[in-house]
Amino acid sequence: MDPLALSILVGVPLLWLFAMAAYAYVDAPRHGMNPRKWAAISFFVPLFGFFAYIFERDERNREPEPDLFADGPFEIHKSRADEAQFSVRNSTEDDDDDQSS
Repeated sequence: MDPLALSILVGVPLLWLFAMAAYAYVDAPRHGMNPRKWAAISFFVPLFGFFAYIFERDERNREPEPDLFADGPFEIHKSRADEAQFSVRNSTEDDDDDQSS
């Protein structure tokens, strides 16, 4: 086999592996991750390891999802409104009922 073709077929993928591992090693401390672990994963698990690092990094930086029920009770679709009636009871109404008894 031609040495130029061999160097391209072997050298380019190895260069990409080293580049992905180096990027993970340099970038991981910025996100509070272990740089040696992620560089090793990026190098020894080709392509998938690097994307695992990228996804894990993005997951750490994502803002938490807002609480869906922070604004009030459950929202019921109009088509099911007659099946379940939820009422919000005030504590003042409960106190009035207790005093009248």
